[in-house]
Amino acid sequence: MPVYWSIQLWPPACLACFPAAARALLLPYDRWPVVHTFFRLPERMKRYLSAFLAAAFVSTAAFAQSAPDAVVKTAVEGTVSAMKADPQARGGDMSKITQLVETRFVPATDFQRTTRIAVGKAWSTATPEQQKQLYDQFTLLLVRTYASSLSQLRDQDVKFKFLPANVPGGAKDVVVQSHVISNGGDDAIDYRLTKGPSGWKIYDINMMGAWLIQVYQTQFADQLSKGGVDGLIKFLTAHNARSAG
Repeated sequence: MPVYWSIQLWPPACLACFPAAARALLLPYDRWPVVHTFFRLPERMKRYLSAFLAAAFVSTAAFAQSAPDAVVKTAVEGTVSAMKADPQARGGDMSKITQLVETRFVPATDFQRTTRIAVGKAWSTATPEQQKQLYDQFTLLLVRTYASSLSQLRDQDVKFKFLPANVPGGAKDVVVQSHVISNGGDDAIDYRLTKGPSGWKIYDINMMGAWLIQVYQTQFADQLSKGGVDGLIKFLTAHNARSAG
């Protein structure tokens, strides 16, 4: 029997009926690496550090060239495997599971794009500070949601199947199809990715015919109609505060 998601963000429409194995794959947003400049270092240390940074650059470049289905596979399987291998996460430690989500899955996503599309036209009229708050609060909501759903899979035998993506020449947007095979059955999950300077990034997910962005567009539009951008920020902030308690 499938395990169903027990967390309710606000009236979730179609999300409440999703199996945990499917819902555990929700989560998009991106964090960018910080590059520090050289200061006064001994010459030998400079050489070692330069070699390290060069190797890191090659590794990052190789990841950026990965096929979209490989990006999805690495992000999803890497997160689940890390959770099952960690005693604290396997025991249900939510702070540890959240940490694994942030380090394993989040870097493979473009959550800035997800937020912008979900908010819609109101994003272009929001101030930079409002955009930052929307991004931060939506990020916090999805990280916690993903971690909570993922925790339900820690004792299940879960397998994943990722189909090779059909990427026409010069394509910047592609869908990767996959299957999540668990105790509850076989669930189809689609991932939409966009290609940017840092390679392919996940920005939307389709579960049982419902794209994540479309679901949130409806919910966000309702809050925006009631209180504008500040109303949506207030709503997300209040929800996150309640879920933290």
